[in-house]
Amino acid sequence: MKFSELNLCTEILSNLPNNLVDATEIQKLAIPEILAGKDVLALAQTGSGKTYAFALPLVQSIIKDSATNCAIKALVIVPTRELALQVGEAIQSVSASIEVVVLCGGIDKSEQIKSLQQTQSNKHPQLVVATPGRLLDLLREQQLSLESLKQLVLDEADRLMEMGFWPDLESILEFMPTKRQTLLFSATLAPELNEKAFGLLRAPIRVEAHATNSVVTDISESLYLVNKGDKARALIALIQKNQWSQVLVFINAKDDADKLAKRLVKAGINASALHGDKEQLDRQQILAGFKALKLPVLVTTDLLSRGIHIDALPVVINLDLPTSAPVYVHRVGRTARAGDNGVAISLVCHGEADNLKAIQLLTHRELKLEALEGFVVTDKPSTGESKRAPRDKKANRRSQNKRSAKDFVSKKPAAQKPRTTNKS
Repeated sequence: MKFSELNLCTEILSNLPNNLVDATEIQKLAIPEILAGKDVLALAQTGSGKTYAFALPLVQSIIKDSATNCAIKALVIVPTRELALQVGEAIQSVSASIEVVVLCGGIDKSEQIKSLQQTQSNKHPQLVVATPGRLLDLLREQQLSLESLKQLVLDEADRLMEMGFWPDLESILEFMPTKRQTLLFSATLAPELNEKAFGLLRAPIRVEAHATNSVVTDISESLYLVNKGDKARALIALIQKNQWSQVLVFINAKDDADKLAKRLVKAGINASALHGDKEQLDRQQILAGFKALKLPVLVTTDLLSRGIHIDALPVVINLDLPTSAPVYVHRVGRTARAGDNGVAISLVCHGEADNLKAIQLLTHRELKLEALEGFVVTDKPSTGESKRAPRDKKANRRSQNKRSAKDFVSKKPAAQKPRTTNKS
């Protein structure tokens, strides 16, 4: 189905990129339901065109609303700054007649307040894209009103419903009308979040372009079993051997990201780290350099696992398996986007066996571990038994009867006075 068959207005169709003619599966399923005013829970693989699936109907609704110049009519909430900027740019690109404002942390709040009050074309914003923390701050400061809101989108909805964001999201909902159209979009949705998701929706339509929590078939996945202490060396060996033009490396901890980037640079590999502790300007510059192929290797935390589009990214490598199984689906989904092929590699140690099992259960696939040439595995699988020697229970009971730390000091004989000798 072509975009021209989806009842979209001429302004939107004329502003779509020239290479976008045919709608993706999620766009074909979601756009008609959204245009019909229904609440929608939309699930589709990463890289399948979810942004335009909700953005185009939002823009059309605002264009057709004759009273849009004086109030915010649509709100898109996303979990990260990078995704907020990307989504805001994508929405603004399909219409010059509406005003889009992005609200996120790391950017001067006073400048964002100014944008809310009056945009460059002397119109107030009609559509806002925001991260939860900054949005809630501005709402509490009464710098914007959501009283006229008609449409709400939660992009990467499963992440927003997790405990890190959920309290802020609940507070934000109190500032908007209960009578509104609500749209939830995500690539994954854990079963325990279903109740929360449907609690936000009224008589929703559920659309699924692919099997829930599935990985794109165009991704070639490899999982190598290596010693925990050999992971950095194995990564360096893979990069040097394959000479990829672009590699996105995921790691779990911010400190480890910086250390790994330094080690890669020391090995002669042009690399940098990107995580939440970086200043926003640095984050934008590093990501821009990576997208422009000026920086071949980027080490990142899960800051970039959600929704970030990087054209034709060939390789994703998990130096650590994520502790949350849905995150694996999002990470590997950074490659093989929009029909391209991609490679996803995971370096797995014995200590990550439980993480691997959780990923297999979520995706309903068997992921086999392979040997990596040149890296012999000497670590042993954990037996689950404690390596500590059995405790002396009687000694433990005696310790509990002691009154203070002073009682543990062994008593020594009284010190003898030194003898004096006469020197002649």
